[in-house]
This record gives sequence, structure tokens and C-alpha cells, in this order.
Amino acid sequence: MPSSRTGKPPVQRASRRPRPAVPRPPRENPVQRLYTRARRAWDRPLTAYYLIVGGSVLITVLGLVMVYSASQITALQLSLPGSYFFRKQALAALIGGALLFVASRMPVKLHRALAYPILAGAVFLMVLVQVPGIGMAVNGNQNWISLGGSFQIQPSEFGKLALVLWGADLIARKQERKLLTQWKHMLVPLVPVAFLLLGLIMLGGDMGTAIILTAILFGLLWLAGAPTRLFAGVLSVAGLIGVTLIKTSPNRMARLACIGATEPKTGVADCWQAVHGIYALASGGLFGSGLGASVEKWGQLPEAHTDFIFAVTGEELGLAGTLSVLALFAALGYAGIRVAGRTEDPFVRYAAGGVTTWITAQAVINIGAVLGLLPIAGVPLPLFSYGGSALLPTMFAIGLLIAFARDEPAARAALAMRQPRFGRKRAGGSGAERGPRRWNTMRRRASAARSSGER
Repeated sequence: MPSSRTGKPPVQRASRRPRPAVPRPPRENPVQRLYTRARRAWDRPLTAYYLIVGGSVLITVLGLVMVYSASQITALQLSLPGSYFFRKQALAALIGGALLFVASRMPVKLHRALAYPILAGAVFLMVLVQVPGIGMAVNGNQNWISLGGSFQIQPSEFGKLALVLWGADLIARKQERKLLTQWKHMLVPLVPVAFLLLGLIMLGGDMGTAIILTAILFGLLWLAGAPTRLFAGVLSVAGLIGVTLIKTSPNRMARLACIGATEPKTGVADCWQAVHGIYALASGGLFGSGLGASVEKWGQLPEAHTDFIFAVTGEELGLAGTLSVLALFAALGYAGIRVAGRTEDPFVRYAAGGVTTWITAQAVINIGAVLGLLPIAGVPLPLFSYGGSALLPTMFAIGLLIAFARDEPAARAALAMRQPRFGRKRAGGSGAERGPRRWNTMRRRASAARSSGER
């Protein structure tokens, strides 16, 4: 064996074996990659929170724009400034924004504590409506109380919020005591109190609000797991009462006859409003005639800035604008269902489901009436139509959903990671003293995020 220069035998190196070829993973389709990323973003803990906040803000802001555009002609016809209704709606939006912020920061226990006071206050105000000299009639419905000047309040709008909070607290307490297996505890006192509210509303002739209240009642019963026979029984009673009220009122029968009408005069029914709502939507085209360029709001379309503001939106913003509004309401409804489905707190589940039923049912009834698919019920489009009495309780209800979305453990950890903490000043000292504190804070936040599953 030949020796090396150092006198040591040369080192025998092992021959390199060729590495087995590792199969490369197949390239992911760009569409599939985009779908995967969207799915991951959709499944994050804060998705519902951002959908509720973003959707409600966009609907409210777009509603303010459309109220300003749709109400100018009506205000001028009443010898009022063109921005009269817009300013009142903007003031209501500011007050509602404050209510939304307060409701979103309140703990769940405080929401439950407010259920009975809100219910008592709503019933008291709804009784005052029927007192001569206090209550006032608007468009034939005795459901308003004058606050002085041009400000009025409709207590039945607060009855929706009262039924949601009180009904959710009642069912949650009965579930905790395992009483929902008995049909009498499922119905009493939820259904009698709901019928009391419905009776006070129907005394004033407002069947549209009564329909929304009935939808909330059935939503709560469905979430509580009411048996099919019980659910069908209550639905049959409510349907029988509704049919009786419709047949005994010529005005309601006329509204029912205007479903799908294409001519202003359909038999004995005057379908002027329903038909001109269709005209407004049809003339909008794909992108509309332009903001402020509506023709139907010049006296042809009654209630252009309230019940039929969706028709003016379709005329000025076109199909793109109406589909955007529908998409925002769909996102808001999905977020509410997600909050109700992911929580373990019974009260949160029932309250979130009740609010979602309220907003979704009211939007469907309003838009269905504008499209000519449902009778005109006289209910505003939530967060969008003009009316402070409807806007204030709705924004408080949106604050409820935001509070419930923030209350999830994973969402709390994610918000703690992303929200800076203001108002906390560190004591003075060298950088060596401040360094470990900052590292400990970051380490605590990172561990909280890992435990919650947030990426």
C-alpha cells in the first residue's frame, strides 16, 4: 500500500452512492391555491368580527348617501332644505354609532341584566302609543310618539330588541335548568309575552313590524330545538291570525293583490307604488343612471327614501349597486350565523340567532316588496332606509353581534395580538431594563396565539 507524505496510510473514502430521486410535489393549480388561501382566511377566528364591523359600516354609509340622494325632492316639496332628512339620519347614525360602541364593549352578563328593563320600557312605551294625546298616527298606523318638533319615536322598533334579549335570556336560563324538554316551559312565558307585543303593535295597525316580531319568535323557538309538532302548532295559530287580519282589511287585501303587478291599476287595487318601484329598477340597467339622477324620486315613487330606497338605489347605481347591497346583507347574515354556531354560551347563541333572524327577515321582506315578489309591508331596509327609530335599536343589535364575536376565546387572543395598548407608559430606565419586559410581553402574546390556533 503506498504511503502518504506524512508516513500514514491514505484514508479510504467511501464511494458516493447516488441519492434516490425525490419526487417533487405536483404544482398546485393557481385557482386551487387561491381557494386554499381564501379558505384559510375565511376560517380565522376574526372573520365574523370583521364581517360584522365592515358590513354594518358599509351598509350604513351607503344608506346615508342614498338617503341624501332620494330625499332631496321630497324635502323641497315640503318646503324644507334639501339636506333636511339627511341631517336627521346622520344625527341618528351618530347616536346609533355610540350605542353600537357601548353595546360592543359591554360584557354578556350586563346584556342579560338589561333584558328585563328594556322589555318593560318597550311595553310601557307601546301602551303610551294608544293613549289619546300622546300617540300619533303616521300613514294610517298609530305607532308613534312625538318627542317635540319634528322628532318622533316608534316604540315597536324597540320591541324587536326587547324580544331578542329577553327571549334569549329566558330560554338560556331554562336550558341551564334542563326545562326545555317540557313543551310548557318551551312556550310559557315566551309565546304569551310575544303575543302581548304583537297585540300592542296590531292595535296601531302596523302589520309589517308584527311580521318581523313573529319571525324573531319562530327563530328563537327553532334555535331552542322546539319539536316539529309544537313548531307547526304555533305557526298554524300565527298563520290563522294573519289570514284573518288580512281578509278583514281592504288595504291589506289591496297590497296582496299588487304582487307581480305590471300596471298601476290592477282591478280595484291601486298598485302605483309597487309598479313604479319596478320601473325604477328596470331603468337602472347595469350600472345605473348615476348618483342623484333618479327620475322616479321626482314625485312618481312614494316613500322613495324610506321603504322604497332600494328601488332608487337600483335606478341610480344599477344592478351592480343592488347586488353590492345584497352581498353586504348576506355577509352580515353569515357572520351572525357563524357567531351563533361557534359559541358555547346558550344566551349568546339565542341572542345572535335572534338578531340575525331579525335583520335578515326584515331585509328579505323589504327587498321582496320592492321586487314585487311580496306584498308591501311598510318595513324599512335595516341600516339603510331613513328612520332613526329603526336605526337606533338595529345598531345596538349590531353591537351585540360584535360583542359576541369578540368574546370567542380565539378572537380575544387574536385581538390581543393585533391591538396596540395605549395609555400605558413604561417607567424610565436603561434599555437593558426595558428589553426583558418587552420580550416577556411578546412571549405571552405569542403563547396565547398558539393556544388559540391563530396563525
